[in-house]
Amino acid sequence: MPVPINERLKNNEIEFNYVLMDRIFNHMRVSVPGIIQEFDPLTQTATVQVALRERVRQENLEYQWVEISPLLDVPVVFPRGGGYTLTFPIKQGDECLIVFSDMCIDAWFSNGGVQNQIEQRRHDLSDAIAIPGLWSQPKKLENYSTKHVELRNDKRTMFIRITDEEEDAIDIVAPAIRINGKNITNQTDYTNWINGGGQVDQ
Repeated sequence: MPVPINERLKNNEIEFNYVLMDRIFNHMRVSVPGIIQEFDPLTQTATVQVALRERVRQENLEYQWVEISPLLDVPVVFPRGGGYTLTFPIKQGDECLIVFSDMCIDAWFSNGGVQNQIEQRRHDLSDAIAIPGLWSQPKKLENYSTKHVELRNDKRTMFIRITDEEEDAIDIVAPAIRINGKNITNQTDYTNWINGGGQVDQ
């Protein structure tokens, strides 16, 4: 019959300290890369898979690589402030950075404002927040511009670019360009549209 772990550690202070450290660090979360499994546009929350396995010591004192179960109902961060928001069509497989709150976020997330904690927990898997935008090397961007601010698709077949080199300009590159629902791709004179003369019914 295997000897219980407590018995094996009773007279081995060094081994006991290693096990204690493992248990402490395995329950304290800070940040980790993740992969979006599902996104709910109504609640703006996601199911996220932690992208790294943990090396966890088992009862027999041997280590084993363990995959963390997907995190549910994770709030997703978008750039937002002053009544404006920049949103992205979050898709399955998108990579992200998961950060873990110092305190339980349940009451705040449900009600907003300043709230009491529902549970006294710290750096817990239950208090994950997903920040899209972190990516691994297989998903690195091609044709990355080091001279401009760009809002672009990953393939850079479409982008809006702001530059102050040579001449101040906002460049738009896309197969089709619409303003107020009107296709102006083939218009030779954009001045009327830019000055508001191109208003059309939605």
